[in-house]
Amino acid sequence: MRCTMTDFPEGAPCWADAMFKDVEGAKSFYGEVLGWTFGESSSEYGNYTQAYSDGKAVAAVVPPMPGGDDTPSAWCLYFASRDVSRTAEKIKAAGGTLIMEPMQVGPFGSMTLAKEPSGAVFGVWQAAEHTGFEKTAGPGSYCWAEVFTREPGKADAFLGAVFPYAAQKMESGDDPGAQGMDYKVFSLGGRDNPVLGRMKMGDEFPAEVPSCIQIYFGVENCDDAVAKARQLGGRLHFGPTDSPFGRFAALADPQGASFAVIDMSTTVGAMPQVTDA
Repeated sequence: MRCTMTDFPEGAPCWADAMFKDVEGAKSFYGEVLGWTFGESSSEYGNYTQAYSDGKAVAAVVPPMPGGDDTPSAWCLYFASRDVSRTAEKIKAAGGTLIMEPMQVGPFGSMTLAKEPSGAVFGVWQAAEHTGFEKTAGPGSYCWAEVFTREPGKADAFLGAVFPYAAQKMESGDDPGAQGMDYKVFSLGGRDNPVLGRMKMGDEFPAEVPSCIQIYFGVENCDDAVAKARQLGGRLHFGPTDSPFGRFAALADPQGASFAVIDMSTTVGAMPQVTDA
């Protein structure tokens, strides 16, 4: 089934890509860890290459633009927009910075790249022929994302001003490991449709780690995926650990791009409660 624009309302995560100096190395790594296959690179669009899971588009990899060899490898999450130029104006008005002005990408759609006030980079996508993820919430595909920031007030205000989110605070409850955690969930159309998390970065994050958006990809077995990633030169940042949402771990690939893996079939404990923020 092909996704249509109605699958991704305004503000919903709709696509992810990453830039790698060694694209073939990235394809080999993610092919082994996430089971991805890859299409033909598009020379007309900078050798942009889509990744597939079960024959459905789930992400893309691309080499650096000319002169961009010093750009660190990183995953970029895109949020859906009905009008990318209008969203770009909201980004600037809310204190964000445009990294790339709105531009049309052939017949596929239009995009912009931006940075929210605390420093996390993201993209905005207005779909045309390319409608975004064709598979989500399963092994080999996008499952979730979280904004990691040391300035949650700035990030929260920005997100609510740019996209039509409702914010709820997640209660740590009786979990000793979660006491003092500052975590919010942003939803579209009510709290039953969460689309994004926001985590305050604490002392467990090295000072040199900037604000970012961490993307979670689904796997069939978290521990097996971590073992494979490490075997192929990836680094383990955190986990594996159990949660009410599934067993997950945070990793970096051999070229330094951070991401997380989660097996959502393995849930442990009660679901955390959320209250209106």
